[in-house]
Amino acid sequence: MTAASNIRTVWDRISRLDLAALLLTAAGGLAYLFAVEGSISNYLKFVALLAAIYLLYRLLAWGRSRLLWSLRNRLIVAGLFIAVVPVLLLALLAVRSASILYSQLASYLLYEDVQRRKDMLADIAEHIAAAHSTLPASASEVESERILAAQSHSVHDRELPGLTIDFSGDPGLLHNVASGRQSFAGLLQQGKTLSIISIRAMPEPRGVRVVTLRVPLTEDFLASIAPDLGAIQLNLMQRYSGRGHQGVLYTTTDGVQYENTHRIVARNRFLQPAMLWIDTPVNVVSRLDSTYVGPDGVVEPVRPVLAVFNARPSQLSGRMFRSLGELRDTYLIAFVLIVIAFFVIEAAALTTGLVLTRQITKAVDELYRATQYVQAGDLSHRVRIERRDQLGVLGESFNLMTSSISNLIEEQKQRQRLENEISIAREVQDQLFPRTLPKIPGVEIEAICKAARAVSGDYYDFIQLSPTHLAIAIADISGKGISAALLMASLQAALRSQVLVAGSEIMSTAELVSRLNKHLVRNTGDDRFATFFIAVYDSATRNLRYTNAGHLPSFLLSKDSALHLDKGGMVLGVVEDYCYEEGAVLVPPDSLLVGYSDGLVEPENVYGEEFGIRRLQQAAVHVQGATPQVVAESLMTAAEEWAGTPEQADDMTVIVARLQ
Repeated sequence: MTAASNIRTVWDRISRLDLAALLLTAAGGLAYLFAVEGSISNYLKFVALLAAIYLLYRLLAWGRSRLLWSLRNRLIVAGLFIAVVPVLLLALLAVRSASILYSQLASYLLYEDVQRRKDMLADIAEHIAAAHSTLPASASEVESERILAAQSHSVHDRELPGLTIDFSGDPGLLHNVASGRQSFAGLLQQGKTLSIISIRAMPEPRGVRVVTLRVPLTEDFLASIAPDLGAIQLNLMQRYSGRGHQGVLYTTTDGVQYENTHRIVARNRFLQPAMLWIDTPVNVVSRLDSTYVGPDGVVEPVRPVLAVFNARPSQLSGRMFRSLGELRDTYLIAFVLIVIAFFVIEAAALTTGLVLTRQITKAVDELYRATQYVQAGDLSHRVRIERRDQLGVLGESFNLMTSSISNLIEEQKQRQRLENEISIAREVQDQLFPRTLPKIPGVEIEAICKAARAVSGDYYDFIQLSPTHLAIAIADISGKGISAALLMASLQAALRSQVLVAGSEIMSTAELVSRLNKHLVRNTGDDRFATFFIAVYDSATRNLRYTNAGHLPSFLLSKDSALHLDKGGMVLGVVEDYCYEEGAVLVPPDSLLVGYSDGLVEPENVYGEEFGIRRLQQAAVHVQGATPQVVAESLMTAAEEWAGTPEQADDMTVIVARLQ
């Protein structure tokens, strides 16, 4: 297809609405490009946007129809939605789940490390309180407290950098944060300072001593916790006042909003290098709850502290699998093998799908090209069969179908030629029947012949031998169709050659029939014969001579009687030297001669009863006074009504002659 034809095809597919939308989009684009302002311009831009959306929809619909026209593309798209898209969604779900898992693990590691140090401070405070209660009364309080603090520092300074231990007799802070309890341990925020603190009351005979252990969360402290994590930053928060804010806004589940006031960033702490290209960092925001004590002594029991940090999945995985014990390597190898097997199976499935798609589309494409050959009129093209599957059987069926169509077309051509030949034979046969009826004084004649097929095997003839002599003949040729019509033509030619000579009016009908019999015996096969009846009527003497050669007897109806004309002999064309008999009848005035073929008396009704000669004669008696044409039509109608169907199994012929 040329570029011009492609352009023409696209142009034919563009409707008036598409063209209008295209013009509106172009106009709106120009208005936007040249920065035209104004209400009309803004309205034009809005309409252009709607038109562009419509054109995009039309373009997508056209692209979809073009893309999915090919079966191969349909199968590929179906394969993508059935196989690839679910796998991608599962992979995305796995990645997202892993991200959530690693985020939770990283949060847990940070929380657990802070919680461990808080518990450590609580244990130290408990030990100091127990030791303080066992000091002898003679011991100096200041000296004993210094010794206890020194012992704790010597043991825990490495894990708790910046640890301070204070003793005092003021329980005010404990009362504020502990809500009546004798101890407190947790995160404490005072201004811009965030610490892990443990406070414990130590009863004495002279009052209450309070020991306070504090570890400030400084840059150095953050550098020492959760070594599996990367960079760590703590964001101290305060209630949002509703005015402009510089930092991050955080809303709790109960709707309280906080804003960032101060950041604590771990010193010299960076994200670990990636092990593989898929080892992308996990960025986490986690919440730590602290107790806030304001400058005025107001206590907020729960104030969030946002911890922002990142980590490598490889580091977190190492932390998880580090605790698998002796079977750790076995589990890892099994997991890797499962992943490899999954990708191998997926690759095999994808390859199998592509191979099957190619096989299916190749077979369908072969069938499509074969239909193009058939459409062009080439029925000799055959689909190549490569496999014995359903598509192969379909291709074989297509080949059989085209072969059958070719045979049917050839048969149709032959049938058409045969119908043309039959039509010609019909026209020739019509020439054999009398085209004009003879005019004999005192004689009225009529005949009707209805062929069961295109051509008839029945024959009738009226031949004027002299001004007063008329020959009336009727015959029924054995068989039907073309062969019977050919034998009928031969019989007609022989009959006319015998009677259309001088003096034929005085020739015996028996002699005439004998000559016709010899002609048929010598010129036809042994299985061909004909029944024949001929009568010669002399209107001057009212004498009727006849010979019946095996034909159904014609009958002569007069006012008082009905005479069956059955003298003659056997059928024509069987025995060559057969001697026939001639009958003679003196015809009463106004008599009716009726001749017929067996097709007129053999029709059966629904009970299987034939119409018969007796009913035919009764039907003739009922219309005896009518014209020969009316009589002939009435007899035909009576036979058809008896059968109850217009279809006929044999040729139907009747001749009627009124002899006045």
